[in-house]
Amino acid sequence: MRVWIALCLSALPLLAQAEACVVHSKGAQVEVKVCQQNRTIPASLFHDGFCQPQLSGQQVDVSYAEQCPPGAFGVCRNAHVSGSAYQQDIHYYGVATDARLLKPACEQQSKGVWMAP
Repeated sequence: MRVWIALCLSALPLLAQAEACVVHSKGAQVEVKVCQQNRTIPASLFHDGFCQPQLSGQQVDVSYAEQCPPGAFGVCRNAHVSGSAYQQDIHYYGVATDARLLKPACEQQSKGVWMAP
């Protein structure tokens, strides 16, 4: 019984880790805000790779949360990461008319399911 309790307690830090990152980028004429909600990506890879975009000529701010904030105009659920079995949900904020481009990309390239709240 003590071993089981010790195992459960040792897993608590894993449960407390942020599983979403909000990426806000600003360029000359473009401002984009997305949130990536982790589904199956290993935590260190998600934090150190997926949440660290390299966008030339843009100011990028990244913050972490347990889940994506409300207010997205669309969500690409179960988006597959190209070339891997990893999945994430991508929440889009800002200009709702962008959905006409994002929905086909979600469904065709990421093999996800587009949802509009």
